Formats: sequence, structure tokens, C-alpha cells
Amino acid sequence: VQLQASGGGLVQAGDSLRLSCAPSKRTIERSDMAWFRQPPGKEREFVAAISRSGSTYYADSVEGRFTLSRDKDKSTVYLQMNSLRPEDTAVYYCAADPTGNYYHAHRWLVWGQGTQVTVSS
Repeated sequence: VQLQASGGGLVQAGDSLRLSCAPSKRTIERSDMAWFRQPPGKEREFVAAISRSGSTYYADSVEGRFTLSRDKDKSTVYLQMNSLRPEDTAVYYCAADPTGNYYHAHRWLVWGQGTQVTVSS
């Protein structure tokens, strides 16, 4: 597994969680990285991305609630999720090594195993 994702869980609406994604290979440690999520019965959707230079990009649905950051050594990335809502319930996947547009899942070459986030109302 080249990307190790962790931090999911079951929380109540309004709570916070922090997801982590740690690369296991040097070749992707300093790659652009992103989080996607797949709600039950739906397609995988973009959540947030961070470039090697530290620029961040967010989906409208999480802007202002989620914050993406990475370690100073540019390896592990963290997705801080605040004010969680039931509609944030999904399996969250981290991704690395994009080939183009950040917003499309098929542009990312390396994927983690996914971590479940469940938000109860």
C-alpha cells in the first residue's frame, strides 16, 4: 500500500475528525495529494487537494469547514474536518500523483485503501 489512510470514525453532527494520509514511497512523498470521498450508492467525488507548493483547493460543499495541510517534510497530509454533517458520510480516499485536473478521480494514479467516516444526525 503506497498511501496509508487513517482517522475515520463515527461522530455526531457538528463534531470534528482529522484524517491522515501517509505515503510509503519516497517517489510520492512530495507529490500533489488529494482526498476524495464516495458516499453510499454514489460516485467518488473530489473533496480537497494540496500541491507540492502548499496551495489548497476545496469542493464547495466543504469550503470553510475542512482544512487540508501537510507536514513540513511534505509527506503526510491531514484533512481536518469540522462542523461535520450527515451528508459528509462516506468512505474517504487519499490520492497522489495526479496527471491533470485535480477534480477528476481518474487523473490520480495512486490511491489509499479508504477510511469510513459516518456522521449521525
